[in-house]
Amino acid sequence: MREGSLDAPVRHPLNWQDPEFYDEAKLDEELRRVFDICHGCRRCFNLCDSFPKLFDLVDEAGDEELEAVSSDKFGTVVDACTLCDLCFMTKCPYVPPHEFNLDFPHLMLRYRAVERKKGKTGGLAEQLVETDRNGKLAGLVAPLANWASDTNNGMTRGVLESVAGVHREAALPKFHGKTFAMRAKSDGITVNSAAPAAGKRKAVIYATCFVNYNNPSIGEAARRVLAHNGVETKVVYPSCCGMPQLEQGDVARVAATAAKVAAEMEAHIRDGWDIIALVPSCALMLKFEWPLLVPDNAQVKALAQSTFDISEYVVDISKRHGLADGLVALDGGVTLHIACHARAQNMGQKAAEMLRLIPGATVGVIERCSGHGGSWGVMKDNFEIALKVGKPVAKQAAQANRAYIASECPLAGEHIIQGMQRLDGAAPSVSHSTHPIELFARAYGL
Repeated sequence: MREGSLDAPVRHPLNWQDPEFYDEAKLDEELRRVFDICHGCRRCFNLCDSFPKLFDLVDEAGDEELEAVSSDKFGTVVDACTLCDLCFMTKCPYVPPHEFNLDFPHLMLRYRAVERKKGKTGGLAEQLVETDRNGKLAGLVAPLANWASDTNNGMTRGVLESVAGVHREAALPKFHGKTFAMRAKSDGITVNSAAPAAGKRKAVIYATCFVNYNNPSIGEAARRVLAHNGVETKVVYPSCCGMPQLEQGDVARVAATAAKVAAEMEAHIRDGWDIIALVPSCALMLKFEWPLLVPDNAQVKALAQSTFDISEYVVDISKRHGLADGLVALDGGVTLHIACHARAQNMGQKAAEMLRLIPGATVGVIERCSGHGGSWGVMKDNFEIALKVGKPVAKQAAQANRAYIASECPLAGEHIIQGMQRLDGAAPSVSHSTHPIELFARAYGL
């Protein structure tokens, strides 16, 4: 057995249908095995708040050993995990195929699944992540919903904090009355038949809940860029990928979602369509998490093999076919945050590669967690911690002082802006973040 991260990490399927998966004694035994290894290693001390909490528990115990820590305190470690996967992908020397067989994020997921089975989860926190239902309802009254969720609205945000536990200062996504899927039906986009990739590629854009309900401009930019490069596209949105439910430990529901979406995508894949996800978390689900939840589902496996992140897809077109003419420089440069779930896809810095295809591009990369963690970072108990975790990113972005702040994860991008606003000194000149595909569309003049 070779020590350290000398072999590529290998993830094992999550055996969530085995009764032993929910056995509390076996779970506690595995938690103690893994936590003891983490306590002795401590390489992940600066990744997120889970590890400092774990190490503090051990250090404050009577003999500074894990055996002195009561199991009922492990929940604080689990609650701090955002399932970013960075410990597994970038730090831990003991992930499979190492004989220690550590998968810290999936162990945290198992703990949450056990808590769910015991009836200890639920409530308003779970209602906040019902993205499809909330998106449809809020879209019907989008101006009112956006007014109520604005951080400057002290009255409504105070109520939201008291009732739902959402921190009153945390920026929340806006809603749109006309979804991305609706807009795609009448956007009038035509495919450039003179582009090098014309007639060679066609893609289904999986809208994702965030782009569909909260930021349709990302999808519109992707459609325009791909059409300009000769790629025929169509928008499909069966449902949310289930990442918000995975964070809550609802593994069975996510597995059902995987089977449902994969079945709907099967005909498109069979007809030669590529699948594109517009947000890294969703691409990660389709490519990696779903196959680990339903490893015997051939449709899920085929979908995983056919799925691209949007930045990855543009780079692939450039390498295989070449890009259409028309790119011009973006003045002022770009500070690009590489999202955790983009890094976890193990595909390299595709957003940076894409932006560097723009003539004269100045792209500064920040490859560190923003601290947001999906729905985790907006909660009252987590918001300040999330800003603390993301402070090094905010400082780097502020010091770079470039014209654009970009992140493949829109939530992370806005969280970075909030972190910059809290730094000492002048207010940041950039007031909002941009998705890299939007910048690429801007460079094309689209």
